[in-house]
Amino acid sequence: MRQISSMLQGLARSMSLGKETKGDEEEQGTVLRTSGTLWGEGSETFAAVCSRRGEKGTNQDCSIVWEGFGCQDDSIFCGIFDGHGQWGHYVAKAVRDSLPPSLLCRWQEAVALASLIDGEKMLCDRQFDLWRQSYLAAAAAVDEELRRSRRLDAFNSGCTALSVVKRGDMMVVANVGDSRAVLGTTSDDGGVAAVQLTVDFKPNLPQEEARIRQCKGRVHSLDDEPGVHRVWLPDRDAPGLAMSRAFGDYCVKDYGVISAPEVTQRRVTARDRFVILATDGVWDVLSNEEAVRIVAATPDREKAAKRLVECAVRAWRRRRRGIAVDDCSAICLFLHAPAS
Repeated sequence: MRQISSMLQGLARSMSLGKETKGDEEEQGTVLRTSGTLWGEGSETFAAVCSRRGEKGTNQDCSIVWEGFGCQDDSIFCGIFDGHGQWGHYVAKAVRDSLPPSLLCRWQEAVALASLIDGEKMLCDRQFDLWRQSYLAAAAAVDEELRRSRRLDAFNSGCTALSVVKRGDMMVVANVGDSRAVLGTTSDDGGVAAVQLTVDFKPNLPQEEARIRQCKGRVHSLDDEPGVHRVWLPDRDAPGLAMSRAFGDYCVKDYGVISAPEVTQRRVTARDRFVILATDGVWDVLSNEEAVRIVAATPDREKAAKRLVECAVRAWRRRRRGIAVDDCSAICLFLHAPAS
């Protein structure tokens, strides 16, 4: 009950800021939008962030870490966004800047309504349901806002969005696209094990492909890209989208590509050490186990994300010779204070 009371107090503080500017609201926490590190005040969390441009032009990856999310000391929001298409870097930044405050607004409204109707006990039991509803509503609102935008053309461009909200021992994960979250947790033998927390939403996943085909979209790979399945319009070979969920990409939104996130939860235990959020540039060349071993073996936690990205870049050059290195970005969210 103490956690619920704290949550309601944080909600009251954040709602009291409703008439202030977005910048003023963010002063209630600390926001990191570039590579770097961020300690979670009032909690044991620590985030290390790194992004490196590949060899294809502009870096279309971006990220955000928001400590004190919702005006609570023990909460943190981490998000990583991977753009694609001509204007993908602008789409990714727009979603990065819009999704967290939209999510927070809808969560505040959901909690306020639920507390009035159900009381604190039922509110505690319904926390995940409220987060899931809030995420779905926020994603739909952000995608519609992007569609209506007159300053940004997202018809043939889009982005993925992977985010985590950690509040106390509850962690909510939401994924749109093919970025991936992997947990590093202590195994029975004292080592570190990798647990994948999200699904890579590729077009050839049975459920995703069935939805796309039902909407008259096509899914197939090109002869020179065997195994790389893409989404195509019914009557022409475009746009060739390599994922089944994304913000933007309105040219294929009527053909089965959606922006609805898959939302899951996990209770953080003492054995859970860190979560890696990374774009597909990392996962295309590193396995979950390799990534977890790299982070676990980095003595200085502040350098964990940088070392992971550097290892991914080297793996591209070693394992995919002749192919341009993709943008590589990662957030390493450490869940507990280091052992003394």
